[in-house]
Formats: sequence, C-alpha cells, structure tokens
Amino acid sequence: MTERRFAGTVALITGGSSGIGRAAALGFAREGAMVVIASRGAERGEFVRRELEALGAEADFIPTDVSQSGQVEQLISRTIARFGRLDYAFNNAAAVDVGVFKLSADFSEEEFDRHIAINLKSVWLCMKHEIRQLLDQGAGGAIVNTSSVNGLGGVPQNALYAASKAGVLGLTKSAAQEYAKQGIRINGLVPGGFDTPMLRGVFERVSPEDPLAAETGLMQAVPLGRVGRPEEAADAVLWLCSSAASYVTGHSLIVDGGLTAAFR
Repeated sequence: MTERRFAGTVALITGGSSGIGRAAALGFAREGAMVVIASRGAERGEFVRRELEALGAEADFIPTDVSQSGQVEQLISRTIARFGRLDYAFNNAAAVDVGVFKLSADFSEEEFDRHIAINLKSVWLCMKHEIRQLLDQGAGGAIVNTSSVNGLGGVPQNALYAASKAGVLGLTKSAAQEYAKQGIRINGLVPGGFDTPMLRGVFERVSPEDPLAAETGLMQAVPLGRVGRPEEAADAVLWLCSSAASYVTGHSLIVDGGLTAAFR
C-alpha cells in the first residue's frame, strides 16, 4: 500500500465548504491528514465535515468569518485544542460578489473596505496566527494563500477584487522571505477559472440572461479550451504543501489552463 503523503498531520482550510477549498480538504483527508475546515456557511461546512469523516479522516468544521481577528484567533485555538498542532494551512476564503461590477470611481468607500477585509485582511489575519503557532511548535510547516489571475494585472469593472488579490501575492512573498529560516514555506495559488459556485455566480452576474454565454467566452479564451475542475487546483495546493515542494517558497503557482500565458 502506498504511504499517504500527509499521514498524521493537521491541515486547516479556510473557505473549505465549497469549490477549491472543499476539493483541497478532501484531498488532504485522502492523503491521511486530520482536517479542519472553516467557512461562514454552517450547513455546507457540516456537510463537508461529514464527507471528510466518510473518507475515514478525523475532521472538524469551525464556523468562522476570517475577516474578524477574534474569530481567527478562536479558529486556531480550537484547531490546536482538537488536534494538538498545525502543519499546513490553505487560506482560501474569499468573495467576488461584494457590491456589483463597477468602474473604479463608482465603488463606494464601504465596498472598498469590504473587499479588502474579505479578500486581503483575512489572509493576513490567518497568516498572522498560523505563523505564530508554527513558530511555537518549532517544526516548520507550509502555508498556501489563494490569489487569482485577476491579481496579476488590472481587471475592468473589478478593480477592487484585482487589487485585493494582488495584495495577497505581496503578503505571501514578503512573509515567505521572513520565515524561511524557521522552516515555514509560504506560497501562493493563482487560479484561473474553476467550476465553483463562486465562478458560476460570476457568470450569472456578467450575463444574467445567458450565463452559459459567459462560460463559453471564458472557455474560448483558455488554450486548454475548458473550465478547470476544483480538484486540479487542489492538487497544486497539496503539492505545494508536500515534501516534493521542499525547495519552493515565495512562489506564485499559476494554474489557469494557459489563460494568462500570452502576457506573463
């Protein structure tokens, strides 16, 4: 029997109740990890927890708004209380549907603050407390933060999302340099279009009368000619956390079917 890559370790996934986060949680569970998922949606979170346990994994779901410092602190403390340690963290929670698509000057200050809180501050808060825990343990670890191809450049009518996701890459690369000597590797996942509830919501907002047309347009722009499967992004996350990536830190791993290959 092949040895499972993450046997006996503990993985924490925010935004773990759907999409890429759920796929990563299931992947870690199949590879032997004990898994904690966090999200705001209690019903979906409990459903995924049961999925993980059905795979034979020890798992927990902790309802969390990761833009709130106190809730993030509680997430880490509850994880340690349940499993005793932390080895891997996938900071994946985000939202693209704050307000509506607008020109840069038309967003409100409140919408700006919400975008930054949900998509950028949340990653910093999670890293802050995850890194402190990993330093206390003194055994290193790996963190992966989800950015987006939208964070690689400007996005018309989506400037705040693009700015927040670009910020995630800045945080990731800075922290990677700061904590490398302590054995903590920190990398960024830069996904393109994946078949998730978030992306389907975008299609509905872009083309309310015909969401399929928006999906077709994306597929035509992707050299591989299709939308990605969440498991394909999750595989990249698991690789970044694994010993196979032991010399990889501060990296932005683009997984987009070739969407951005022409200009990066």
